[in-house]
Amino acid sequence: MTSTMISNPPTLSDYAVLSEASMPSMFTLPPDVQALREEVRDFAQKVVKPRVLANDLAPADEFDWEVVQAGHELGLLRLTMPKEIGGRGVGVLGVAVAMEELASVCASTALIFGASLLGQTAVLLSGDPALQARYLPPFLGDQALLSCNAITEDVAGCDLLIPDNAEFATDVTTARRDGDHYVINGIKRFITNGHVARWCNVFANIEGQPVADGLTAFIVDLDLEGVTREAVADKMGYRACLGTTLVFENVRVPATNVVFGEGKGWNFLTAQSNQARATVAAISTGVARGAFDIAKQWCGERIQGGRPLYQHQFSARKIAEMSAKIDASRLLYLQAAYQANNMLPSPTYGPAVAKLFADRIAIEVTEEAMSLMGARGYCREYGVEKFVRESFGARIYEGTPEVLAIAITGALYGHRV
Repeated sequence: MTSTMISNPPTLSDYAVLSEASMPSMFTLPPDVQALREEVRDFAQKVVKPRVLANDLAPADEFDWEVVQAGHELGLLRLTMPKEIGGRGVGVLGVAVAMEELASVCASTALIFGASLLGQTAVLLSGDPALQARYLPPFLGDQALLSCNAITEDVAGCDLLIPDNAEFATDVTTARRDGDHYVINGIKRFITNGHVARWCNVFANIEGQPVADGLTAFIVDLDLEGVTREAVADKMGYRACLGTTLVFENVRVPATNVVFGEGKGWNFLTAQSNQARATVAAISTGVARGAFDIAKQWCGERIQGGRPLYQHQFSARKIAEMSAKIDASRLLYLQAAYQANNMLPSPTYGPAVAKLFADRIAIEVTEEAMSLMGARGYCREYGVEKFVRESFGARIYEGTPEVLAIAITGALYGHRV
């Protein structure tokens, strides 16, 4: 047997270089998204963070327009608009990355911007030049304004998120054709930004049709006669973003404000939800990261038994697992956002898995952060308890774990949900 000598054998450092160079491109953010992440991180630390505690303690209906205006000037309300018209054009991936950065400081602030961007998807995805000309340019002006998205019903609940349940949906908001207008009646609950938005993307069912066939999206100006913004919900978390009941009583909406056409609401809702789930997973990842960062610093400074907490085995195990969970959650939402940007039809499995995992991780990591900090974790001034409260919010909006499980298993077994 002969042996072959290798001239100039690779060293360990050579393997490291080769490994990094050969990593798939999906692990590298596009340059414009990377730049956005740095901008939003700086904005979150310098503008948002000093206002977090005061906004959280403010009355339920108080709203911080100043932080929204500052975010608008950074371009956070035009992230998904095409660059050709003055938007930033970063797509779902860019929105998700921005949401993590904001949520790592304040999930409420992230949701304000995220909910407005969600409302815009109706106009952007419609491909309707007239709708786009009327409703997009104001977001490019000097003054901040917000939009919102209204799905949740007072009674129907998740029946409007699960097509197979549509036949059982009751008391759904209705729309009736009347000449060149539609007349909308109904109640939408817990609508983020509803109290302060200029307009809303409203899902309503065409009167006389089964919900499975008649669901339709409408752009509704919220200053129209018949629209009532009721009291703001007094929530456990996400207090700086306002969740409101919107009541529609014989509201006349121009037929030109229909998105995609009558009965096209289910397909649009599916596409919209899949995009939103990727970005909500990013918010949950940010919540986990925010709590982790506080606990990590504490464990590096707090001395017990003559050494920092992180050097104790029981603390080290918690810190290591928290960090691993956050990294895994981030990879899942980045993959889901990339899929939402690049796959047709809109993917169901990836975004649903990302959100299911991230929402659970947010709860687990924030709980461990509070545990590591002891009594300080339970006090407002240290910030962790707010992350704990907000970790539960994302389990409700854009799909509960149970709704996500149906979507995931539907994808696994070959039918779309």
